[in-house]
Amino acid sequence: MKLNAGIITEKLQETKKFYTQTLGFGVTFENDFYLLLHSPNKSSEISFLLPNHPSQKPIFQSAFNGKGVYLTIEVENVDYYYKQLKEKGIPIEIELRNEPWGDRHFAIIDPNGIGIDIVTYSKPEEK
Repeated sequence: MKLNAGIITEKLQETKKFYTQTLGFGVTFENDFYLLLHSPNKSSEISFLLPNHPSQKPIFQSAFNGKGVYLTIEVENVDYYYKQLKEKGIPIEIELRNEPWGDRHFAIIDPNGIGIDIVTYSKPEEK
């Protein structure tokens, strides 16, 4: 089984630019109403669909409202990605930090209002 999350949005071109130029994603497939992107190592995919497209059934018509969704991208070296995105001038929503449960992470927001948590996991601090 494989999961591919999909977001319905008017912002296909802004989304494509953000994910490819900011996060290094590649384009798996694209047409005038659908965009399928893959992570740099091709282990994960995410798709974006124009709202109200006549080829789609009603459950795939309504646009995402910008709230209630987040993505987590796990990386081996979160400090490297933090530095890279800061150098590109990408606004950081949550600054780089360590959590007591083991995460070292920061967060950015995509053009659709989706929070993206970029994280390196480690074992929680021992007491």
